[in-house]
Amino acid sequence: MTLKDKTTVTFYNGLTTIGGPMIEVAYNKSHVLFDLGEVYRPELKLPDESYQTLIKNQLIGDVPNFYDPKITGKPIDTERWEHSAAYISHLHLDHSKALNLLAPEISLYAGPITAHLLPALNENGDFLLPAAGHDKNYTRPIIAAEYKKPIKVGDITLEIYPSDHDAYGATGLLVKTPDKQIAYTGDIRLHGYHPDWVRAFMQAAKASDMLIIEGTGVSWPEEKHDESSEEFTGPKNEVELTEKIVRLQSANPDRQITFNTYPTNVERLLRIVSDSPRKVVLHAKRAHLIKDSLNEDYPYYYLPEDKKYSDLNPELEVSYDELLADNHKYLWQAVSDYDKLQVGGLYIHSNAEPLGDFDPAYKPFVEQFAKNKIEFIALRCSGHADEKELKEIIGGIQPAILVPVHTLHPELEENPFGERILPKRGQTVTL
Repeated sequence: MTLKDKTTVTFYNGLTTIGGPMIEVAYNKSHVLFDLGEVYRPELKLPDESYQTLIKNQLIGDVPNFYDPKITGKPIDTERWEHSAAYISHLHLDHSKALNLLAPEISLYAGPITAHLLPALNENGDFLLPAAGHDKNYTRPIIAAEYKKPIKVGDITLEIYPSDHDAYGATGLLVKTPDKQIAYTGDIRLHGYHPDWVRAFMQAAKASDMLIIEGTGVSWPEEKHDESSEEFTGPKNEVELTEKIVRLQSANPDRQITFNTYPTNVERLLRIVSDSPRKVVLHAKRAHLIKDSLNEDYPYYYLPEDKKYSDLNPELEVSYDELLADNHKYLWQAVSDYDKLQVGGLYIHSNAEPLGDFDPAYKPFVEQFAKNKIEFIALRCSGHADEKELKEIIGGIQPAILVPVHTLHPELEENPFGERILPKRGQTVTL
């Protein structure tokens, strides 16, 4: 360390998009990168997901000295950088999909749940981008960090905190250099299962020199009071959502009821299982994911074409034909063959794929239920803080500098406690 050493923060991606933040903090010969996701833009209809295509379309950041040279063709400058590490905040692909592009010698950290679940999610090689020189189902090593325990990366220290998002095991990050503290929220909310965890992170991050905060909740100002808004309507919190699913079952005692959720929203799924008056039956692939990652067993079924999983308990299997014929005993996860569901049945789409109107696949997906005379109910609970919660989080931390990312409208987030910076892609800020 010398007197001229300064903390710098470089913003490579995810500044005016929903997802994909890639940010580097550097000090002297040490630097860290977070996150490692890909911006989701299906409307581009890209020919492939090669490194060059992703860079060209700005779906990942053009980050030097972190990516695997086998992929980039560019060597890492080890004389400039003696200490390097990376971190991912949670499981969602817009924060994790590109983690296999990281150079293998650079340590990658995540919260313990994220580190454990990601290899299971990528078991078939269809979750993450492939790593150079490995089979497509390879997941590079991820170090399961202990919460709140300092991780030394040369002159930089990382501390990972449990947080709350609709991805199981989401975390926030504190980055400390010899003279500055930077807080990164990842994706965050106060209306989930663990608002106490978020407030503990806010307290630890209080008076940070810089707060890098997601701003998904201010991305659609024109829909702020729109009853059909995907982000701002529906159940206000996760408990209310589960209660709504329970009430739908009670109000429809003689009706086939099916549902689906997003794979990484494990906690919501487990709450539905525990609270539902009907017996919940999962698709075998989801039951296998939970067994593989959490070592818990739940009732399941196979579609006729499904491969069999050796780790699932045969005594818990329910036949697909029995589910198709049932109208009162089961609440089960429907993942395909929607035309085989009973006429007059009810399907609950709870933040499952396709995720919403921004995905071209969503409209035809919804229309098929109407065509088959099945009631479609979208029960969403946002994984992101709304405008009021964002203000509370900023107010709890009171940063000297606020940097909104992960939003279509970063200019709508304000900092009453100091400066606000709206960086351009590739811009470096010196603290």
